Amino acid sequence: MNESFIGKKSSAAGGWGALKSCGKQLLQSGSPFNGARTMLKANQPEGFDCPGCAWGDPEHGSSFEFCENGVKAVSWEATEKRATPAFFAKHTVTELSKLSDYELELNGRITHPMRYDRRSDTYQPVAWEDAFAEIGSILKGLNTPDEAEFYTSGRASNEAAYLYQLFVRIFGTNNFPDCSNMCHEASGVGLRQAIGVGKGTVLLEDFEKADAIFVLGQNPGTNHPRMLGDLRRAAMRGAKIVVFNPIRERGLERFSDPQDKLEMLHGGSTEIASHYFQPCLGGDMAAVRGMSKAVFAADDAAIAKGEPSVLDHAFLDEHCAGLADYRAVVDATSWSEIEDQSGLSRQEIEQAANVYLSAERVICTWAMGITQHLHSVPTIREIANFMFLRGNIGKPGAGLCPVRGHSNVQGDRTVGINEKPPAAFLDALEKEFGFKVPRKHGHNVLGAIGAMLDGSAKAFIGLGGNFARATPDSALVEKAMKNLKLTVHIATKPNHSHLMPGETAFILPCLGRTEIDLNSSGQSQVVSVEDSMSMVHGSAGINRPASPHLLSEVGIIAGIAEATVGSDIVSWAALADDYELIRSHIEATVPGFTDYNTRLRKPRGFHLRNDAAHREWNTPAGKATFSNAPLPKQTVHQQARQTRPASAAQSRFALQTFRSHDQYNTTVYGLDDRYRGVYGERKVIFIHPDDLANLDAKAGDRVDVICEYDDGIERIANDFRFVSYDIPRGSVAGYYPELNVLVPLGSAGEQSDTPTSKSVMVSFRPENRV
Repeated sequence: MNESFIGKKSSAAGGWGALKSCGKQLLQSGSPFNGARTMLKANQPEGFDCPGCAWGDPEHGSSFEFCENGVKAVSWEATEKRATPAFFAKHTVTELSKLSDYELELNGRITHPMRYDRRSDTYQPVAWEDAFAEIGSILKGLNTPDEAEFYTSGRASNEAAYLYQLFVRIFGTNNFPDCSNMCHEASGVGLRQAIGVGKGTVLLEDFEKADAIFVLGQNPGTNHPRMLGDLRRAAMRGAKIVVFNPIRERGLERFSDPQDKLEMLHGGSTEIASHYFQPCLGGDMAAVRGMSKAVFAADDAAIAKGEPSVLDHAFLDEHCAGLADYRAVVDATSWSEIEDQSGLSRQEIEQAANVYLSAERVICTWAMGITQHLHSVPTIREIANFMFLRGNIGKPGAGLCPVRGHSNVQGDRTVGINEKPPAAFLDALEKEFGFKVPRKHGHNVLGAIGAMLDGSAKAFIGLGGNFARATPDSALVEKAMKNLKLTVHIATKPNHSHLMPGETAFILPCLGRTEIDLNSSGQSQVVSVEDSMSMVHGSAGINRPASPHLLSEVGIIAGIAEATVGSDIVSWAALADDYELIRSHIEATVPGFTDYNTRLRKPRGFHLRNDAAHREWNTPAGKATFSNAPLPKQTVHQQARQTRPASAAQSRFALQTFRSHDQYNTTVYGLDDRYRGVYGERKVIFIHPDDLANLDAKAGDRVDVICEYDDGIERIANDFRFVSYDIPRGSVAGYYPELNVLVPLGSAGEQSDTPTSKSVMVSFRPENRV
């Protein structure tokens, strides 16, 4: 069996491997010198905000504020390759559909607005004015505005997102399916319930003061590599870093900082995790509850000895509600239940709790490994409970830190991309613009897909992103997209969503984050974004646009809005020509943006106040609120284990999807995952070696992966190859979007409605066996 795709894993994240990868990406772009020059302006004052992750920029700054993934993102955008009208004329949509995500996007930047021609099955160039007019005509011809869905990717700027939501609400709907619905929705829901605000409470500088940092369900080495520098500095000064992650991830084990000349010269690296625990998929809530149980036990022991309490009673008494009910549910949860569900031993959990008890200042940070489960909201509430016990919110070096994915997914929500908008925001819009704002809640991502499938949605407009590949149940979503009367994609490169055209379909190419955006006076326009630490930064492109026919995202939205709702309420052309006017409207309608245009000019931008960080709680109780939710009756890994197959070959497993190292969201930069030792292959399944042996299989064997979800729909991912890996028994993992076909639309997080991409029950069969 050919196992040549399995190779050596990097000894540490970063290091020479990162520099080599950066060089490869710059060369692949076709313009390496321009790419290198561009990177020097990434995340810098008077430069552009990196279009990759949402990790914060330090107040003090450094000469270089970019990482390997930032280089990949910029090189991908700044490529010299072009998808011109000649390219689209040469290839039918049917032909392009056969390409992989990687192969499709390698064709480069789209240069002209394109309209789908069904007779030839090709996209053909169209004038901007004609595209806007036809889109507007179709939207106005719908029976109701609620028949249209308006998707937003986290790459959109604050200005574009605000203009988008304004247009859509003037049009008359709150249908805002958003990329946040598929990632950190549970964080927003859980944190609003617990502390009154759906954002993290820390600043980047808090990582310089923390005594301990708990990292749950998160792989910063691939998803937000600049975080590794902050973790490395914390580890070097003696802070304990406690990791809970089912898979051993190289970036959480060791990191070699490319900016540390001495470390690079000697080929050294720094150990990141002081403690590394591998819970089973979905077992994090039980693990955190176990730590709380250990903390309560330590408090009881201290009191029995006449020693000071280990709890922060001053904080708990003044700032918290519901402690007694939480203590009762913790006491009622047995250690055997905790161990079985978490997959960890009591000794391991108590070891982690001891780190917490010995630290005065603790940060807890997490990502999609926590948020994409059925019980994600209760898990985040449990994390908040744990942090309340010793007052680790609202003091320097401590707090809650959900790390968002795309560069402005948090900012988009802040400025109004929300299918369930707060009444205060709608009131402010009515006051500012003088129109009747729709109040009925709209569709999130899953609601939008359902409406497309049942025919109640007729039109889809996507502001960035690759909707069809990012969403679950790929085959159903493709059917839903093709069922529409109108599909419009605002994009920079061709992707698979463009190849699922509705009756009328457009691709509208926009400027990238790195490109100069000039107004009618020839002045460069500045946009803004918000990072995971609620810092708002300015961003100004420095590169010449990939094509003279491109418009900015703001310009495209304004053009569609003008053609659809006219300019009686808003002068769209004026706003598109002066983004400061948009920011003035944001200032008038969104709290925290006072003196927006002035403060945006400051180096590193400004911070949006977080009330919870100041121990002000906008909850019904007026306090930080404990949750007393029980543990799930069963997680998927428990269900899979308890299923008794007729033979070992029919065993079931809990699957999580994740990114490879050569990938950001649905964008695939290359086919290697050097941190996990996989090269030139993406259709792989990571599995424990004992599970592999139990299946009578070996590394490299080909299998079909079958979703075991009881709704009568067959979901199969064909021709995947096994990789033996350090992962808990009964848990397996593989890359999205290839495995999204297995994630059922019907399986979504309770309260969050987020697809359960980290807990899918699957089985395997040898390839081609019926």
